[in-house]
Amino acid sequence: MAVVQKKERYTYGDYLNWPEEERWELIDGVPYAMSPAPPRRHQEILGELYRQFANYLLDKACKVYLAPFDVRLPEGNEKDTEVKTVVQPDLVVVCDQSRLDERGCKGSPDLVIEVVSPTTLKRDLREKFYLYEKAGIKEYWVVNPVEKNVLVFVLGEDKKYGRHEIYFEDEQVRVKVLAGLTIDLREVFKE
Repeated sequence: MAVVQKKERYTYGDYLNWPEEERWELIDGVPYAMSPAPPRRHQEILGELYRQFANYLLDKACKVYLAPFDVRLPEGNEKDTEVKTVVQPDLVVVCDQSRLDERGCKGSPDLVIEVVSPTTLKRDLREKFYLYEKAGIKEYWVVNPVEKNVLVFVLGEDKKYGRHEIYFEDEQVRVKVLAGLTIDLREVFKE
């Protein structure tokens, strides 16, 4: 992930003026260039996750979205253009429709999924873990295509992610924020 070094900190207002063909994330004002096209396997796994979530959410209030989809995480009541953290998780589920606008989601989604690669693993397990915890995202999944497993973190009453649960390719994952939904990892990791 390349880091732009022209200015100390950037905002969502700056981000909106960057070329549309480039994908970026801002974490606390620091921009990170994202890969323009994820690998085929990443797309297959993400597509199957989306299919299972979308099928379940058909005709329900919660909605599921795929990247690129801006998730702005304000620290307080700052104006939209002053927000310093904008991420594009691979998949998000949003149940509070008031958080949605034409640009994406302002505020915490209910669930975030990141499909990791060797180059993003460290950032997804460290930086984004703490970012999503601080933002109050109720459920965070880290999907590892190489290891064929999913780490699931659930926000506790203390507003911290407790001990993670790990699921392997032959198992099913019950989605905590969507009662009644179980994701079949055999289909997700099928080659």
